[in-house]
Amino acid sequence: MSDIPAFFKENGYYHAKSVFARDTLNELKTEFDRIVGQLNKSGDQLDATWDGTQTSKLASANDVILHTHNVQRYSRVWLNAFLNERFLKVARQIIGNDIILHHSKLFQKPSEHGSPFPMHQDWPYFPTYNDSMIAGIIHVSDATDEMGCLRVYPGSHKLGRIEGANGRQENKILDRYPIKQAKVLEAEAGDVLFFHYFTLHGSMPNRSDRTRKTVLCQIYDGADRIEDGNQHPNEQLVLSGWNHAISRLAAGAPR
Repeated sequence: MSDIPAFFKENGYYHAKSVFARDTLNELKTEFDRIVGQLNKSGDQLDATWDGTQTSKLASANDVILHTHNVQRYSRVWLNAFLNERFLKVARQIIGNDIILHHSKLFQKPSEHGSPFPMHQDWPYFPTYNDSMIAGIIHVSDATDEMGCLRVYPGSHKLGRIEGANGRQENKILDRYPIKQAKVLEAEAGDVLFFHYFTLHGSMPNRSDRTRKTVLCQIYDGADRIEDGNQHPNEQLVLSGWNHAISRLAAGAPR
């Protein structure tokens, strides 16, 4: 694992193979499908397809992607996944010992009409003061190019914060990084793809006959904190080490 920090520093991503063993992966698949079943019965709005001109350039009229935040609030098995030592062993190589869960997201990209995500950075949605935020995509199923797997521009994290790079609007800088020329990162079930929240990334539609299932875990350094005024869910759950920035009020104590 000695090459992980250097590779991530240079490329802004790291593909960790076979992080979750077969028995654990089978449990995660079962609980993933159970969450989806509960969501489908809820009557809630589940489609997370982005609006905007960038999505319309890639998507068809019937594309959808099923989504929910914070799978650890549904299932202890998924909380265990984020506490899995093989998962954390890689994450510590990138962030350090102190790791805080900001949030998780379930994405189910259905066969044949699974929605794309245009090229974007994640930082506009939940910026941190020290820019330590990374994502780890846990692959519950395989993800091939035809299934709309992740695509990245290696080294693009060195661009830093690109204003307006949220993927929902026109952006002259992003125009220089077309998604069709990005590096395709196919993955197998049990793999985890880690990437920095500056790294330009996106995914094409799922036009295969297989459903793509992933859970994305957003984590940051325990010495960092979310910028003031951000309204995105912030679980502040300590996965490893210590939360140096937590306070009594931030921990949920009454005023």
